Amino acid sequence: MLRLGSRSFGPGEFAVMAIVNRTPDSFFDRGATYATDAAFAAIDKAVAEGADLVDIGGVKAGYGEPVSETEELRRTVDFVAAIRARHPDLVISVDTYRSGVARQVAQAGADLINDTWAGADPDLVNAAAESGTGLVCSHVGGLSPRTDPHRMAYDDVVADVIRTTTALADRALAAGVRPDGILIDPTHDFGKNTLQSLELTRRLDELAATGWPVLVAVSNKDFIGETLDLPPGQRGNGTLAALSVSAWLGARVFRVHDVPAARQALDFIAVLRGTAQPAGTRRSLA
Repeated sequence: MLRLGSRSFGPGEFAVMAIVNRTPDSFFDRGATYATDAAFAAIDKAVAEGADLVDIGGVKAGYGEPVSETEELRRTVDFVAAIRARHPDLVISVDTYRSGVARQVAQAGADLINDTWAGADPDLVNAAAESGTGLVCSHVGGLSPRTDPHRMAYDDVVADVIRTTTALADRALAAGVRPDGILIDPTHDFGKNTLQSLELTRRLDELAATGWPVLVAVSNKDFIGETLDLPPGQRGNGTLAALSVSAWLGARVFRVHDVPAARQALDFIAVLRGTAQPAGTRRSLA
């Protein structure tokens, strides 16, 4: 059982995580939800479209202008508190690698700390344990935060991802993070080239077999763009294909830009896997 905030997600149940970036330089939306009003509207829309979680980020994942901890706090803390008041039952995740930010957003109402930089701040796991939030354990191949991969090499990228993420999950458990709040994320594109991210996708069942719930964040990623030779705004179909394969192979949580498309694709996969029923079966039966 996966428990995040007031929500519990049983085996075979898929959770959709909507992305709301409080950054002026996001690779995908180029700052479309940086302004507070636009961010509120994006949250409201995601909830109406069926999102189970929202993931709020105050720092662009890749390289770019430096963002101080003070500025990251300004972009996230009050916003998290306002969203908690606006949507009391919504699961709120915050994408941060800083323990100081993790502590303050947890106090403001965040339920999950999405650490996409694999414990670069060793105190972040303690922040999650102390606050009672969940924690995402990721793999970046040893890169420092906000650096892009260059000539990354692995004997077996999947084995490396499993070894790293499960070790971080075990460390989180030992630190006191709730066992039903820990997820692992192969972290496509972070510390990986396109071929390595594709290999992770086709072998995602090996990550699921670890027993830890798997989060995938493939939406509009560069490995999809390079595979199909498409820019970020035209990667929707490839994203749905990667999401569907990941769901079929056992992923549980899906970080996405297009909530309704993901929700429909995942609902269909759930029926194919036998964990849900069709909405209707009248054809040829009446």
